[in-house]
Amino acid sequence: MEEVRWQSPTPASSLRAIFNKAPPRLLAHPGTTMTDFILTLISAALINNLVVQWPLSVDPLLKAPRQPEITRLQVHALGIATAWVMLCSSLLNLLLYRYLLMPRELGYLQLLVFLPVSVLLISPCLSILSRLLPGLPLQGLWPLLLANAGILGLTLLSTQADKGLFSSVALILGAGLGFWLVLSLFHDLRQRIQIQYVPLPFRGLPIELICAGLMGLAFLGFSGLVKP
Repeated sequence: MEEVRWQSPTPASSLRAIFNKAPPRLLAHPGTTMTDFILTLISAALINNLVVQWPLSVDPLLKAPRQPEITRLQVHALGIATAWVMLCSSLLNLLLYRYLLMPRELGYLQLLVFLPVSVLLISPCLSILSRLLPGLPLQGLWPLLLANAGILGLTLLSTQADKGLFSSVALILGAGLGFWLVLSLFHDLRQRIQIQYVPLPFRGLPIELICAGLMGLAFLGFSGLVKP
């Protein structure tokens, strides 16, 4: 009969060394929970809003059509399309950064990779969204999405944070929902301005910039919502 020898378990230090040599996890950063997911989503939507706190998505907000006949459905179409493009482009760029650039130590080329990918994904994303939601008026949104610096900025923020795909999805969804919220509020505010008397020097873009600043001050009230 063969002699059965008892093997001692692997020491904790050896296990720690093995895990330290392992590549970074893509799906979730160690310690990430559903609470962290919700807090990240709320923080990106209300506290660190891309429009009023990080002025990365101000251009499409101010360049949106000012005609009185612009309906709320068209505003929601722009918000949904922006959130969808942010999600698709940021996730694809994150995968390219993790599996293409980082293994070859080409992280310094991230801007040259992220920018064309984000631009090329706009048309396919709009085509897919038009099939999923055929009732949304998506015509003419391509220039507004192209001028949205928040799409590229959100990708850079998610790669710099490097907290895994789970936290990145929360950050991207929160940023998209925050842009949609500010866009809807700004549309209502613009409708109110059109029926009110505004002095001649403040008409048009000046009063809109003042309203955007006041909206940013209002969003500062959410700063104590999520404590570090």
